[in-house]
Amino acid sequence: MRGIALRWLTLTAAILVASYLFEGMRVGGFFSALGGAAMLGILNAFLRPIALILTLPINILTFGLFTFIINAIMLKMASGVITGFEVHGFWTAVFASLIISLASFALNSLISGEGRIDVIDLKHKGNNRWE
Repeated sequence: MRGIALRWLTLTAAILVASYLFEGMRVGGFFSALGGAAMLGILNAFLRPIALILTLPINILTFGLFTFIINAIMLKMASGVITGFEVHGFWTAVFASLIISLASFALNSLISGEGRIDVIDLKHKGNNRWE
């Protein structure tokens, strides 16, 4: 449960960063970003897999770049439901979803399944060995 809460907060932080970077994305406050992150998480859990399967041929033809379009559509859908969370313009949604995806991936890679923050500390032992 703690892992879900931390991932939710990282997605919220990523939404706040994207709204700071792009003029076309507006967040009314922390709770609007929190609601937007919750709605985006629900949409990504239920609708995104269906959308990826339905658009698989075009996704293969574009070498996976159409996934950014699907992410932008999910972001626009979330902004349509949550008040205080607005995304104006298609390209704003595309670039904001790219920033949100990168920030969420970077932050979530540090969170384990149990909700702990894990960092791997490698030490060089010589002869191309790391432990």
